[in-house]
Amino acid sequence: MIRSTGGVRGADPLRCGWLAAPVMLWTAPALALAPARDGTPVDLYLSAFASLESHELAALALMLGVVFFAVVTSILLVRTRQRAGSAEAEARREIDALTSEIDRVNALLQSDPQIVVAWPAGSDEPDVSGDVTIVTQATMPQRVLAFESWLPDDQAEAIRSSVERLRASGEGFAMTLTTLGGQSIEADGRAIGGRAVMRLRDVSGIKGELVALAGRHERLVGDMMALRTLIDALPFPVWARDHEGRLDFVNAAYAGAVEARDPTEAVERNLELLDKSARDDAARMREGGEPYRGRVPAVIAGARRIFDVVEVPTPAGSAAVGVDATEIETLRADMTRMVDAHRRTLDQLATGVAIFGADQTLRFYNEAYRALWDLDSSYLDHGPTDSAILDRLRAGRKLPEQQDFRTWKNQLHEAYRNVEAREDLWHLPDGRTLRVVTTPNTEGGVTYLFDDVTERLDLERRYDALIRVQGETLDNLTEAVAVFASDGRLRLHNPAFQKMWKLPEEALAERPHIEAVIAWCAPLQPEDQTLRALRTAVTTIGQRDTVKGRLERRDGSVVDLATLPLPDGATLVTFQDVTDTVNVERALRERNEALETADQVKIDFLHHVSYELRSPLTNIIGFAHFLGDPSTGPLTERQSEYLSYITVSTNALLALINDILDLATIDAGVMTLNLGPVDIRKTMEAAAEGIRDRLVKDHITLDIDTDPAAIGHFSADERRVRQVLYNLLSNAVGFSPKNGTIRLRAERRDGSVVFSVTDQGPGIPPEMKARIFDRFESHPQGSHHRGAGLGLAIVRSFVQLHGGTVDIESEVGQGTTVICSFPLQPPAQQQPAAA
Repeated sequence: MIRSTGGVRGADPLRCGWLAAPVMLWTAPALALAPARDGTPVDLYLSAFASLESHELAALALMLGVVFFAVVTSILLVRTRQRAGSAEAEARREIDALTSEIDRVNALLQSDPQIVVAWPAGSDEPDVSGDVTIVTQATMPQRVLAFESWLPDDQAEAIRSSVERLRASGEGFAMTLTTLGGQSIEADGRAIGGRAVMRLRDVSGIKGELVALAGRHERLVGDMMALRTLIDALPFPVWARDHEGRLDFVNAAYAGAVEARDPTEAVERNLELLDKSARDDAARMREGGEPYRGRVPAVIAGARRIFDVVEVPTPAGSAAVGVDATEIETLRADMTRMVDAHRRTLDQLATGVAIFGADQTLRFYNEAYRALWDLDSSYLDHGPTDSAILDRLRAGRKLPEQQDFRTWKNQLHEAYRNVEAREDLWHLPDGRTLRVVTTPNTEGGVTYLFDDVTERLDLERRYDALIRVQGETLDNLTEAVAVFASDGRLRLHNPAFQKMWKLPEEALAERPHIEAVIAWCAPLQPEDQTLRALRTAVTTIGQRDTVKGRLERRDGSVVDLATLPLPDGATLVTFQDVTDTVNVERALRERNEALETADQVKIDFLHHVSYELRSPLTNIIGFAHFLGDPSTGPLTERQSEYLSYITVSTNALLALINDILDLATIDAGVMTLNLGPVDIRKTMEAAAEGIRDRLVKDHITLDIDTDPAAIGHFSADERRVRQVLYNLLSNAVGFSPKNGTIRLRAERRDGSVVFSVTDQGPGIPPEMKARIFDRFESHPQGSHHRGAGLGLAIVRSFVQLHGGTVDIESEVGQGTTVICSFPLQPPAQQQPAAA
């Protein structure tokens, strides 16, 4: 702490401390340099400082600071000037040295005719120095970079590319160029000090000759490498030998032929392609200085090949090449076979073919040509000229009549000088018409084609006439006919089509699509399923099906539609107005329904009556039986006779009612079969027993034809089978004459049991066979048979319930045979038989 010793009134050392510090700082150097007087410099300084006021101290501090700053700045300036003077002197010395170096370099550059082009880093403006006249006569140095003005195009492009790589990546280059004036220029480019520098130097004298020789050598090496590359890429073997006959060079094809890994291995191992005899022949020719040529065989990859070998002597030995002629030989043989095949084929053609050479002599003819003109083979085989053949045909009046035959023949022979084929029609005196085509041959000469088109022209005329007839027929049809092509457009129609659908002729003439035609028909017939099927049938490309349908139009008419796919992909569509037919059909259908209803009412009535009559009839039969029983009491002879009449009539009536009830049961679908084993022989005898009295009464013989031991059994309802046979025998007895014979036969045939009943009755007319099995159909045909007409209906129903069939064979006056076929095993479930 600094203590105050007076001179400062009221001065607080702590308040003045902030001023004392900078004053001491700035005045310390001065005080340090002041001479020592009374006391130390610090003491003097403190005593002087203590005697000042505060503002005086501030002024003193500011002044001392300025003085100190000026002193320090002066000292620094003096030192900086000293350093700058030294640096300037050094720079001048370096500039002088660099100037000397530049002068020396320029002297060196000017001593040799050359041009230096430098590109500074990051700049596209080059710095060109040197004598530019060595490459161009232009005064502007930058013209040196216009390489196309003083170099050929290929060299200009090469140096431009090299310069671009040098500037882009610093890649150096060196090349020798030849100007358009024939001057040799050495170009050298490299990166120096961050610059791309290119030097162009004129090369002359011995060095120029060396450069020229180097260029020639480079070209020769390039040519040799190109030739070697070409030879190595050839697909056929190439090889060279030294004076001793050993292999000196082979290409890749040779190495592959001798199965070597590469040409080097083939040369080292001296692998030979040709056999010894061929090599010896080539060596003898080589020793004589003559080339060797020959076609020799060689085995390559296990296959025998043919090579055309040429070996020529060279100063270093010999060089040879082998061309694979195997394919040529094969092609020549194939060509020969093909020509022979073509000749044989042409001989089989109906078209006459004659080929004349460039000298107009006949080279080839086929059998159709000879037969067409009726010429001798011996004459044609001698190769007569075209003109001689024409003269001979004219003499035989086989050519078309011409007013000026010479002019006509000259015009025909112009084909030897033409390049395009020509076609004519010859109308011969015998009525034939020939289509003659003259075609110039590429190797010279003419090929004549003679085609007899007489029949074709006649067919065309007949076809045209037929088309006209068909057109007239189509136009006069009452049916509407339209033909739609495979693209769905209308190709053909008749007036009836236009009239039926009320379509305008102008619209149909534009060949509208089926979609448009259907839309135009909408006022009469809206699109429905039938018209959609028609559109599909017309437009379908693949499988095309016929469409048939009926259209009920809005005008009340009915039209039948039918389509027919045509072989050419088109579709024939017909529309037939069947309004009248439909009306008649509807009337007949309504009448038939009324008749069927009436018939059903009749059947229902008979069924109902039969059920109602069966109970009282059973009672009558029962009481008649009681009356005939002696225990009831004696009857007179007349009463017994009347009782027998009652019994016979009631039994007949009961049988009729049972038949009607059976048919009713079948119609109701509730008839069931009691299936079981049926003894065929016993069933036949049981059925015959039921008509025994009638046979005796009418003196009719029954012949049962079956083998009891072989016929055996089959599965069926025995009661129904017996009923079927009984009805057949009863029907046969009714139609048989007195003293006639009925034959009942049974046999096994193709998994069925076949029963047949044959009588000698009057037979059945053909027109009645279709109704013979109908109910209530009974035709006596002059016999004493009378019945309700239910017997054969019952037979058919029961046989069909068993899954069998019924057939009838009959001729008028020859009797009738009814054949019933029962399966050995009837189906487990049977639908009700048709009535």
